[in-house]
Amino acid sequence: MRAPFLAAMLSLAAMAAHAQNVALAGILGSKALLVVDGGTPRAVAAGEAHQGVRVVSVSQGEAVVDVDGGRRTLRLGEAPVSVATPGAGQRLVLKADARGHFVNTGFINGRVMQYMVDTGASTVAIGLPEAQRMGLKAENGQPVLMSTANGTAQGWRVRLDSVRAGTLELRGVDAIVTPQPMPYVLLGNSFLRAFEMSRAGDEMVLQQRP
Repeated sequence: MRAPFLAAMLSLAAMAAHAQNVALAGILGSKALLVVDGGTPRAVAAGEAHQGVRVVSVSQGEAVVDVDGGRRTLRLGEAPVSVATPGAGQRLVLKADARGHFVNTGFINGRVMQYMVDTGASTVAIGLPEAQRMGLKAENGQPVLMSTANGTAQGWRVRLDSVRAGTLELRGVDAIVTPQPMPYVLLGNSFLRAFEMSRAGDEMVLQQRP
């Protein structure tokens, strides 16, 4: 029994050593809305913890968190910060929702966004209102014609500085800004093809290529 127990403890220790990326997505009263490794936002009060990240204090526009004795200040609108010792094996596990879609929270140019994985899309696609919220200058991009439900419309091809999903980050990502609003950013193959992708049942895994 001792060998399996030691193996399990070593496995847990290795997991604990992996970097966690934490961002502040909002303030809800006295609670911080935390996004850990691109997961679902969670409201956490001071003194409480989520996935090993303990909230120390919450104030207007920022929160102080603690991970294994190390404190960091998170601010609204800023890119995720690493709050643990970096580890190997960059990997993201997504669970399908009730409709079979893989939806999660990520970041474009350091701004929080909700994305849906779309393996049939050639590029990342962003609705114009969402692009404007993230500070993207769509009008400075390359004009492209797009087919919409109302016929042909003009969109814009842009280059994103960075796209992050969980611990996976890619820089210099091509994207299309569509003239109509969209419920999610579509995470297409201009991002996905940079990673190994596998699916089993309701679970999808994206992993850094060796």
